[in-house]
Amino acid sequence: MTETLNSKIEIPEVVAVGELAAKLGLPVSKVIAELMKNGIMATINENIDFETAQIISEYLGFSVELEKKQLAPEVVQTKKVDLKKMVSRPPIVAVMGHVDHGKTTLLDAIRDSKVALKEAGGITQHIGAYQVTKKGKIITFLDTPGHAAFESMRARGAEATDIAIIVVAANDGIKPQTREAINHAKKANVPMIIAINKIDLSEANIDKTKQQLSEIGLVSEDWGGDTIVIPVSAKTHKGLEELLEMVLLVADMKDFRADPTELATGLVIESHMALGKGPVATILVKNGTLQMGDIIQAGATYGKIKLMEDYKGKRIKTAGPSMPVRISGLKNLPSVADIVQVFDNEKTAKDQAVISQRQQSSKKIGDIKKLTIADLTASYEATNTKELNIILKSDVQGSLDAIKESLDKFKTPAVQVKIISEGVGPVSESDVMMASSSNAIIIGFNVSISAAINQLAQREKVKILTYKIIYELLDVIKEALESMLPVIINEVTVGKLEILKIFRITKSHVIGGGKVVSGKIEKGDIKIIRDGEEIGKGKIESVKREKDEVKDCGIGMECGLGIETGVKIDEKDIIETYIIEEIKQHL
Repeated sequence: MTETLNSKIEIPEVVAVGELAAKLGLPVSKVIAELMKNGIMATINENIDFETAQIISEYLGFSVELEKKQLAPEVVQTKKVDLKKMVSRPPIVAVMGHVDHGKTTLLDAIRDSKVALKEAGGITQHIGAYQVTKKGKIITFLDTPGHAAFESMRARGAEATDIAIIVVAANDGIKPQTREAINHAKKANVPMIIAINKIDLSEANIDKTKQQLSEIGLVSEDWGGDTIVIPVSAKTHKGLEELLEMVLLVADMKDFRADPTELATGLVIESHMALGKGPVATILVKNGTLQMGDIIQAGATYGKIKLMEDYKGKRIKTAGPSMPVRISGLKNLPSVADIVQVFDNEKTAKDQAVISQRQQSSKKIGDIKKLTIADLTASYEATNTKELNIILKSDVQGSLDAIKESLDKFKTPAVQVKIISEGVGPVSESDVMMASSSNAIIIGFNVSISAAINQLAQREKVKILTYKIIYELLDVIKEALESMLPVIINEVTVGKLEILKIFRITKSHVIGGGKVVSGKIEKGDIKIIRDGEEIGKGKIESVKREKDEVKDCGIGMECGLGIETGVKIDEKDIIETYIIEEIKQHL
């Protein structure tokens, strides 16, 4: 190492390659070359994290340290907790489980509404947050989508949750999505209440469902375990009062608290673009009190709250802990699960948003820039990968994120979806023109297509597919990818015959007789086998029994064959008939 190690250079937690070179006083090419030596492929404008920058700097003879003025990402500067200011807050409850097990209907029964009947295909398309009152106490509910495609959203829902209600249908039992929901709750260390729903059905079997629960370690209290299991019927409302009482009992035991006097912190539950309002976000306040006019930072964006509504759409001025609100005033759309925090001034909020944006950028680059030999090999092999180019549009950010994650699971070494553009909102003219120039199709989820856009798409010969139900969207993409997969060529042996006698041989034909030792012998392609080795190929032109030509000859039977081949066939050779099957691949 050189003497430069004696003086340390401060760099931020995330730094562009060009900025690092400037701080070290070195040519950018030298820094890039050192990165490449360490298997990191990055250009002058791309970001690397502090750890990577530190290692590279040491190789180049410099010692660096983290800038002291840098704020930690997504963390408000901590203050000493004043226990005297801590007050009880409503529990935040996530309703989770398998699709069609009645989660949304259960929530509707609790809220005494009929929203579920209006949902496309009975599926909740994105997370909603609601509040209900029971015995004078408020409970906040999160409605997380139950379809497996929304795994990431469900996981984020669990992270925002104090209590999880796992809904299991009494007529259907434990399903893969049920297990996923339970695993998410366990990982987040969230207490669970099991709601066995649809007990009004004649085929309902509560004991069988409890047995399945016990097999995965959730033993009901009445079976000697410690899992709260409540049989309910969202249709008849039976058991709902007991379910809510259990939620309040668990909440009392856990004693969830927050300080309403602090600057608010929270979590983005949903975000979308609204006509006349711009970026709109649903925020769950976790601590403190959110107020109209507050300057907030949410992930990589920031802004001043211009409008705040409760879950009913009523305009409000303040929102305390555990309250879901919809706000507008942000510069851009935040992502689902972004941390929200209030700052005293816009400059600090903006600086923190920039740090968060750079960190997110660094994380993405980190996923693809720290390359191993295996990664490089895979990237070379990927040149043979067939890609389905799509432009993806959705009504809300949460759905967009979840669909992208589902599409990524279709990726194979042979085919993959390439999202060349994505966004929240209706399909635009620029989407159509981009699709036209990149040979892409446009996939829309819960978005509108204007007549003008439809006409433009027809002129540009661009295909636009829109869906309201996630099953259909994923099925169509999967089918399109499967059609791009090469068929598997499979050789199937039909039968084998041992040559007992050769009657006549010409330059290209052999007439002989033999006995079928397996399968059946019929006209078609053959292999000629001698001493276990293939010596050539040919074709059976005729099969005869006695003097009559027959369609085929079965095992144990003797027959005469007319064979077209350029190979000299001897007695004891094996004639193997076969067919070629083309098998369609599936993802």
